Amino acid sequence: MTSRLLAVALLAAIYLLTLGSLDLWDLGAGLLVGAAIAIGLRRFLFAGEPLPARVLAARTIHLPLYVLAVGWEVVRGTWQVALIVAGLRPLRRPGIVAVPIGERSPTGVAVSVLAITLSPGELYVDTDEARGTMLIHVLDADDPDAVRDRFQRFYDRFQRKVFP
Repeated sequence: MTSRLLAVALLAAIYLLTLGSLDLWDLGAGLLVGAAIAIGLRRFLFAGEPLPARVLAARTIHLPLYVLAVGWEVVRGTWQVALIVAGLRPLRRPGIVAVPIGERSPTGVAVSVLAITLSPGELYVDTDEARGTMLIHVLDADDPDAVRDRFQRFYDRFQRKVFP
């Protein structure tokens, strides 16, 4: 029950952030929309065992740092693409790099793919489940090991604590 109320509250908060409003009527509408989404998607949102409160609290504490790290990757990628488009940096060797899935859960893979694709200059191509890799197109695939290391460091430092 607590997880459902938390989901409704978080969905309402997202609604208010989207509107940019703290009006009482908007809060009421956000709670109604959040409740409707939570009820409509209950099988998806609440499948399986609920997380223990301490795990949920730890993930919530680490979430802002993860969001900032993803934001920084977007800024870094935007800068890299801007330099290439402006002709200030050459387009060295674009290509596809196979990044190991490693210990990522299915949710962790989905979140990794979303974060990778948000950053300009990087694009998720496919998942090769037989090999246990995600195929990522990057602007500089000259050193594939460095690209794999960068994605693994990001996962270990920021994502694992929130979306393992």
